[in-house]
Amino acid sequence: MADKKATLKVDGIDEALELPVYEGTVGPDVVDVRSLTGKGLFTYDPGFVSTAATESKITYIDGAAGVLLHRGYPIEQLAEKSDYLETCFLLLHGELPSDEQKAQFVSTIKNHTMVHEQLSHFFNGFRRDAHPMAVMCGVVGALSAFYHDSLDIHDEHHRLVSAHRLIAKMPTLAAMVYKYSIGQPFMYPRNELSYSENFLHMMFNTPCEEKEVSPILAKAMDRIFLLHADHEQNASTSTVRLAGSTGANPFACIASGIAALWGPAHGGANEAVLNMLNEIGDESNIDKFIAKAKDKDDPFRLMGFGHRVYKNFDPRAKVMKQTCDEVLAELGMENDPLLKIAMKLEKIATEDEYFVKRGLYPNVDFYSGIILKAIGIPTELFTVIFATGRTPGWIAHWNEMISEGYRIGRPRQLYTGHTKRDYPA
Repeated sequence: MADKKATLKVDGIDEALELPVYEGTVGPDVVDVRSLTGKGLFTYDPGFVSTAATESKITYIDGAAGVLLHRGYPIEQLAEKSDYLETCFLLLHGELPSDEQKAQFVSTIKNHTMVHEQLSHFFNGFRRDAHPMAVMCGVVGALSAFYHDSLDIHDEHHRLVSAHRLIAKMPTLAAMVYKYSIGQPFMYPRNELSYSENFLHMMFNTPCEEKEVSPILAKAMDRIFLLHADHEQNASTSTVRLAGSTGANPFACIASGIAALWGPAHGGANEAVLNMLNEIGDESNIDKFIAKAKDKDDPFRLMGFGHRVYKNFDPRAKVMKQTCDEVLAELGMENDPLLKIAMKLEKIATEDEYFVKRGLYPNVDFYSGIILKAIGIPTELFTVIFATGRTPGWIAHWNEMISEGYRIGRPRQLYTGHTKRDYPA
């Protein structure tokens, strides 16, 4: 029962409409407008930026204060004290695991990393130069053709098995996408390795040469996955929920999230950072491009600075900067020409009054793009890495919706086309 009410007066309707107002545990109140359809009214909110389409207990963001909480835990604390798989458990189950629960969860994920051997033949249907996200959409959706034993979305155990399979198999598929693109044989996962070590092993080792994975690079990869694990009701998460509201299977729903993430306005930010650095080309050009960024009439924008949600600073960026410094030192790449441009841009953006005043600080995409480039991951694969990290968030939101009851999503419209007209004689 709502303690507060909102009153809406609409011309042409005699009585004022009383709408319940609900309070969350934190964040803005929401006005319940569901009764408006009974009065022949819809709300109009392009992009749903002022609409709460669901109730959720998973992730909270306060963009003005630079706060990101997963199940109440600040992202900075999780990045410092936790790891990716523990964060996956937290997102899925609502609480941090005990030592025994974590060990069991890690073991379960490790034992699901293999993919059906027949799935490897799917790759032969793609061109070698296909965009990695095109291949990823296809093979993740295809998982539903192999795992019929866990497709009853109303069975809690089935949902959990599907969650484990998706989290476990995404790095395997991501590495297969890369290996296929360069014509190298697929590498099988090794269960004795950690989640991130295994991913780097499958990405960069070959059957004739298996090198040990650097602990610093594995830690960096783990943090990239962790810092991208969930981000509340963004475009791809909302897509997963909307697809899930139809009763679609979890593999199809996650494939829909991957498709939404593929859009350059959503998941392509760290790829855009590298493209920008390539466009600048040389340190001597930085001043010219900074001037272009300050010119409101110039279309050039500094990519990886500022954030559409975080109006002050991105809480993930500080952690990612520390990791970035560690990776560049480990690989001896402090003098890489492209990365030197990035570091000079970072210095300018944190000191120049123009950027500081507007809150245009380096965000998580700026640093993650630099790290991925340094590790040797191709730019076109960046969004696949993003999708791999975001999988537990997508699954957690999908599972929350299915387990708590839901209605099929059906956004309405403001129709401005022709009224009824007759076909010409």
